[in-house]
Amino acid sequence: MKKEIHPEYFENASVSCICGNSYTTGATQNEIRVEICSKCHPFYTGEQRIVDTEGRVERMRRRYGTK
Repeated sequence: MKKEIHPEYFENASVSCICGNSYTTGATQNEIRVEICSKCHPFYTGEQRIVDTEGRVERMRRRYGTK
């Protein structure tokens, strides 16, 4: 490998989520902040939660109706 072209690697980088979950992993950044993690993501938790800030889901439901 060529020297001085690769980023610094942190073996104990801390990853923190908005929900409060945090863990350590290896990364090129020392501290990482994420919005969704495996503790709060709907795919892993099994709950149906639609994150919609612009009202697109409501507009679609109004247009096509909920059945």
